[in-house]
Amino acid sequence: MKQGNKWNDHYTRRAKEEKWLARSVYKLEEIDKKYRLIKPGSRVVDLGCYPGSWSQYIIKKSGRRGEVIGIDLNAPQKVIAQNFKFIKGDVLKFNTESLFSESGKIDLLLSDLAPRTTGNNITDCARSLELADKALEIAVLLLKKNGHFLCKVFEGEDFKTFQRHVLEYFNNIRLIRPEAVRKRSREIYLLGLEKL
Repeated sequence: MKQGNKWNDHYTRRAKEEKWLARSVYKLEEIDKKYRLIKPGSRVVDLGCYPGSWSQYIIKKSGRRGEVIGIDLNAPQKVIAQNFKFIKGDVLKFNTESLFSESGKIDLLLSDLAPRTTGNNITDCARSLELADKALEIAVLLLKKNGHFLCKVFEGEDFKTFQRHVLEYFNNIRLIRPEAVRKRSREIYLLGLEKL
C-alpha cells in the first residue's frame, strides 16, 4: 500500500512542478509519445476535459493552428487559449448533431470520462461502458477518415463486446494501461486507430 502511495505522489508532485492541472496528463503523454496522436494543427475534441490537463497538453502539442473543444459538466477555469473552446454539458444527454455543427470534422476524439463510482464493480463498469459507448457514437460522427479515438473504460464483463464494436469503425485497436494509472484502478484505455 505504501509503495502505491509513493507512486501516486510522484505523478502528483511532478504535475505541480511542471504546471499541469492534473496528474492524468502523464497517461495521455505516454500514449501520445507511442502512437503520435497529436500533431501540429490537429483538431481535437476532449470529452471529460475537467480539470484541464489533457486540453493543456493538446493545446501545447497542436500549436497555434490546432483547435481543441473541451466538453464537461465543469469548466476548466485555468485553460485559457485562443484555440480552446469549452462546451458545458452532460455527454450522455448531448445532441451529437449539434456538436458536429460546432466542431466540423476532427482528427482525434479523446474521452477521459469517468462515472461517479459507487464501489460496486458491476455498477461502476456498466456506467463506464455507457460513457464509452456515447464517446464512440460521437467519434463515429465527428472523426475524419483515418482519425483516431482514445477512450478510458473500466474493464468489466461487457468490455470485449465494446472492443468488437469499436473494431467495426476502426482499422485497428490497442489496449493500453499507462504507467500513471493507479495500481488498484480497473481503468484501461482503448485506442481506435484509423477510422474507416
